[in-house]
Amino acid sequence: MNSQTLKLRLSGAAGAIEAVRDEPVLAPGQAARGVAVIAHPHPLFGGTMDNKVVQTLARAFVQCGWSAVRFNFRGVGASAGVHDEGRGETDDLLALIEQLAPAGALALAGFSFGAFVASRAIAALWDVRAIEKIVLVGTAVARFDVADVPLQAHERTLVIHGEQDDTVPLAAVLDWARPQSLPVTVVPGGGHFFHGQLPLLKNLVVRHLRS
Repeated sequence: MNSQTLKLRLSGAAGAIEAVRDEPVLAPGQAARGVAVIAHPHPLFGGTMDNKVVQTLARAFVQCGWSAVRFNFRGVGASAGVHDEGRGETDDLLALIEQLAPAGALALAGFSFGAFVASRAIAALWDVRAIEKIVLVGTAVARFDVADVPLQAHERTLVIHGEQDDTVPLAAVLDWARPQSLPVTVVPGGGHFFHGQLPLLKNLVVRHLRS
């Protein structure tokens, strides 16, 4: 992604977790704004940390001064273990945070299945750890029991969905968001993978991170 991408090997309940950390270019003496951890789409349908939407999210965080961490869920790439329908994947995400961001500013983001896993991690962490920014894209509410976003987190949360998403219908996301009074940003004409609209997706995230 840039000249400051570091390959990492971390430890999870199922064994090794393969990850990369994209570092922002900073002035001497300047520190990163915090650590953003980004979760990828469904492993059984080709999802990896190199997914274009996941990389776009990482670029947005890096542009805004965050250190962005992408990782492969268990059973993907060099990560050990097998797919666990979100349970073990949540444990892996929490283990990664414990190792790379035990303190300081934390942001969580996810795409599709990754947004589902991120929602579970947010629910697990919320009472014990501040989360500065949350970004959920193409949230897979039609396929998984996505956790509600804590009310106190709404102002720091960006939910983005494509108008013409044929994997997770927009109506399903609105049905999830409506009882929470949680705003959803709709990309007109956007599909699940935002083909041809990744620059727009990035700009929306950057605007949220700078707000």
